[in-house]
Amino acid sequence: MANKNISRRQALLLGSKLAAAAALGGAVRLRAQDGPTREFNVRDHGAAGDGTTLDTMAIQRAIDAAAAAGAGSRVLVPGGRRYLVGALELRGAIDFHLADDAELLVSGRPEDIGPGGAVLAAHGVRGLRLSGTGRINGRAREFMDHYDAADEWWRPKPFRPRLAVLTGCRDLEVRDLTFLDAPGWTLHLAGCAGVLVDAIRIRNELDVPNCDGIDPDHCRDVEIKNCHITCGDDAIVVKTSRALAAYGGSENIRVHDCVLETQDAGLKIGTETVGDIRGVRFERCEIRGSSRGCGIQLRDGGNVSDVLFRDLTFTASLHSAPWWGRGEAVSFTAVPRTPGAKIGKISGVRVENVTGRAENSVRISGCAESRISDVALANVAVTLDRWTKYPGGVWDNRPTSAVPGLEPHGTPGIHVRFADRVALDRCRVGWGANCPDYFTHALEAHDVSALTWPNFTGEAAHPGRDAAVAVR
Repeated sequence: MANKNISRRQALLLGSKLAAAAALGGAVRLRAQDGPTREFNVRDHGAAGDGTTLDTMAIQRAIDAAAAAGAGSRVLVPGGRRYLVGALELRGAIDFHLADDAELLVSGRPEDIGPGGAVLAAHGVRGLRLSGTGRINGRAREFMDHYDAADEWWRPKPFRPRLAVLTGCRDLEVRDLTFLDAPGWTLHLAGCAGVLVDAIRIRNELDVPNCDGIDPDHCRDVEIKNCHITCGDDAIVVKTSRALAAYGGSENIRVHDCVLETQDAGLKIGTETVGDIRGVRFERCEIRGSSRGCGIQLRDGGNVSDVLFRDLTFTASLHSAPWWGRGEAVSFTAVPRTPGAKIGKISGVRVENVTGRAENSVRISGCAESRISDVALANVAVTLDRWTKYPGGVWDNRPTSAVPGLEPHGTPGIHVRFADRVALDRCRVGWGANCPDYFTHALEAHDVSALTWPNFTGEAAHPGRDAAVAVR
């Protein structure tokens, strides 16, 4: 099928290229990615795009036709319309393109989405591309039962879908799209390899639980960059969940140049850690709001190693009681999920050029069964203060039943326990205007070997009562 229906954005881009070529006195040759050779407009396959007619089957016909035509085909969802959809099965080697302001509007009827529980799904495909400036609207409120004013969050109905679940895919690209109001996880990358996620926008409600931003789960060779994410749960979280254990570990994942806001962790590894996770880089990100700025939560038998957090800024605060995290600036914890369960190790972690404001400590906290080792903090500066109404003086160890989930404890600037070979180089602790009695030392440590703190700067929150450094 000829490419007759280019979008307004494509037309403007083409015009600018032709004008530039004319100014140079030559011709322009369009590359293959400037426009597919075969385009399948969902309107030609019967999509109404009126926001009330269910367009699932029409769009699926366009997807299937594009896949049958072969690599390089594009499914075009034209702008200016809203397309009501249930579950769509994406195919390999196609570009699923939401042009201009096109919107996929998720049906609120569970029967339209089915047992798979995903609006956009792909299984074992290669060369899939999701692109365009349109958006996928999850309509989270359709899947919420009521707002719990006491806990300050929405209580979900029994069924709520994930917006995109891409499983066992290779050479995958997701770019420029906006995901809006996800009722569950937004973009779940499950057992994928060779992935680029670039410049997507996630705009979820902050008081909807479990609406994670991006979840690379048992994935390899992943780059996530230039994304802006607002969501109630973890913004970007690397994991190895039990259900996908057959895909192996997570490895070689780089996240950079993203802006994040959440009521849970900004950048995180875990809690699902049944397989090894290694070679993860978080760089040049701004965490504008979180319950934890940076986190590694090891709760299962996998190992976490070779991890870098670099050039980050963050704000971490307390939230209402149900949210995990109690305003910890940085939280690396290793405890069994249940008493006597197998637990792996955290090792080889570096935190470099990280600055932020928090209502709770920088924590490096292993356990007798799993000591954390070889951790370096270099040029890390945290200012502790209190500005929310929620009670403090507690650390959050959840999810676990092996130790208390919420652990009452004073709040030092940096706290280290059950750890070996920890270096704090040029680290700084400051205190804000509101320092409650439970704010304590600048640095506290116990059950630690080979702890060093060269050029450490900071005094106790209450110098007349506590020492700046307390190493036991």
